[in-house]
Amino acid sequence: MRGTLSKQASIVNTQPRTISLSELFRGFATIGVLGFGGVAVMARHVIVEKKQWLTEKEYATVLGMGQVLPGANVVNASVVIGDRFQGVKGSLVSVFGIMILPILILIVLAALYSRFSSLPAVSIALNGAGAAAAGMVIATGLKMALKLKPGVAGWLIIGLAILSILLLRWPLVYVVLALIPTALVLTVLLRKK
Repeated sequence: MRGTLSKQASIVNTQPRTISLSELFRGFATIGVLGFGGVAVMARHVIVEKKQWLTEKEYATVLGMGQVLPGANVVNASVVIGDRFQGVKGSLVSVFGIMILPILILIVLAALYSRFSSLPAVSIALNGAGAAAAGMVIATGLKMALKLKPGVAGWLIIGLAILSILLLRWPLVYVVLALIPTALVLTVLLRKK
C-alpha cells in the first residue's frame, strides 16, 4: 500500500528515502505552526529546502495536484507526501501534524479576539499580518518560478494570471479555469517552434 498515491501521481525518485512517521509529523507540524496567512510558503521551505524530502520540481507537481483536487492545497499535498514515504499511516500523520497545532492556536486566538476585537490596535495588527502574508505568497511563487525556469509559455501564463487577478480583479476560480486550457495550448504551440 505504501506510496500508492505518489505512484499514481508519477512522482518518481530513483532512490527513495525512508522518512519516519515522527519525522513526517514534526515536519508538517512545523509547517502548520509557522504557516501564517497560508502554509504554502512554509511548506515549500520545509519540504524542499530544509528537509529536502522532495526536489523543487517534485514539490511543484505535488502542489499542483493538490490545487486541482478539492480541499486545501497543502493538506492535499501532505496526503500525497505522507503516502509516498509511509503509506496510509504517513498520510494520516502528515494531515494530523499540519492541522492539530493551528487548530489549537486558532481556538485560543478566537477566544482572545472575541474579547479584544474592539481595540483599534487589533485591527491594525490584522491588516499588517494580511499584507505580510500576501507578500510571502508572492515571493514564494516567484522563487519557485525562477527555479523551475518555466519557459516562454510559463511566463506568459504567469503574466496573464497576474494581469487577470491583480489588475482586472477577476475571481481566482475563473482565472484558473481559463488558464489551464490556455497553458496547454500555449505549451503545445510554443514547443513546435
